[in-house]
Amino acid sequence: MIPIAAATGAGAYLAPQDPQHYLRPGTLQFTALPPLSLYVHIPWCLKKCPYCDFNSHEWTGPERGGELPEQRYIDALMADLEAALPLVWGRTVHSVFIGGGTPSLFSPQAIDQLLGGIRARLRLESSCEITLEANPGTFEKNRFRAFRSAGVTRLSVGVQSFNDQFLKAIGRVHDRAQALAAAEEAAQAFDTFNLDIMYALPGQMLHDLQTDIHTALSLAPSHISIYHLTIEPNTYFAKYPPPLPQDDTACDMLDLITDLTGAAGLQRYEVSAYAKAGHRCVHNLNYWQFGDYLGLGAGSHSKLSFAHRVVRQMRLREPRLYMEQALAGHCLAQDDEVSRSDLPFEFMLNALRLKDGFVLHQFCERTGLAMTALQKGLDEAERKGLIERDFVRAWPTVRGFDFLNDLQSLFLPPDP
Repeated sequence: MIPIAAATGAGAYLAPQDPQHYLRPGTLQFTALPPLSLYVHIPWCLKKCPYCDFNSHEWTGPERGGELPEQRYIDALMADLEAALPLVWGRTVHSVFIGGGTPSLFSPQAIDQLLGGIRARLRLESSCEITLEANPGTFEKNRFRAFRSAGVTRLSVGVQSFNDQFLKAIGRVHDRAQALAAAEEAAQAFDTFNLDIMYALPGQMLHDLQTDIHTALSLAPSHISIYHLTIEPNTYFAKYPPPLPQDDTACDMLDLITDLTGAAGLQRYEVSAYAKAGHRCVHNLNYWQFGDYLGLGAGSHSKLSFAHRVVRQMRLREPRLYMEQALAGHCLAQDDEVSRSDLPFEFMLNALRLKDGFVLHQFCERTGLAMTALQKGLDEAERKGLIERDFVRAWPTVRGFDFLNDLQSLFLPPDP
């Protein structure tokens, strides 16, 4: 851990480290570095959802005297990027993901400036996927087309449901009509767009979900991300939990989702992701395949590989402090080297989310470890019927997908 240079507490930051610190000899040996992605976090939203545990902060809005600090935040992001450049120097970025919060609160002009600043400082692959998250509550006519003109190639629309009753139950600021209008505009503006859907909502029945999925599929999305509503710690729902469907009902819902999306030509390729051929999310695939990513913005996370180590970083979470410290050249809140003993679990935590699993030699390439580090866990998982494997690849079985937490836990590091 880099020494703390500020008082401990919410505003504590870490002193910048000489890049040579990351290049010093270590216990791992990488012959090549994995693909690199860029994540940019925009932390503001119109309203904090009661289930959300992301680093998001309500924007007071102009009606209450507040003004979104677009320019100052972009300036901070560029300062953050410039400070991080020595850690990724010469590497090509294969995907960019602008998440939040609600990034579509930023104007198309601001997103254009942001992407221009990124291109001026990093080498982006010619076919680089650039995703922007958008919410129907921030939708207005032609706004999505303007994001496309700014350089965004893929839009992810957080509709969650097309039912006003369930949208209200989970605290969303938009209604069914806004969700439909936003999805229709996304379909017209983008060749590839994603719809975020949630299921197992308070009071939701199987036929309610069926209607939601039919509505989503009628919009012909190339990708759907479908998430089970879970109660996360430190959220409003954790303090005041709503009545949720029984586990058996939730399982039936997932089976229905997989059947309906499959019939519509969207194949399930990850636990929560369904896509048409050629439209899988490049950025998320890089996460699941244990690629590298540089995170910019308040509370963002990075995972970066060097010749002899893997490092995880996190930026300061509070937006005002992040902007202040990024502009001063030191916005890191955490900077830790991943231990050898943790690497197998970290790799498998991601790789086993993929229906096709992983290529065995990729484990060695992405962790710097020998396959023997996985052998015990793989043998036990196969004995329990949770995975299948051959000489090239290992992948979760249907049972392994259904009991993914149990499967992943087989690769936890031993107690010290």
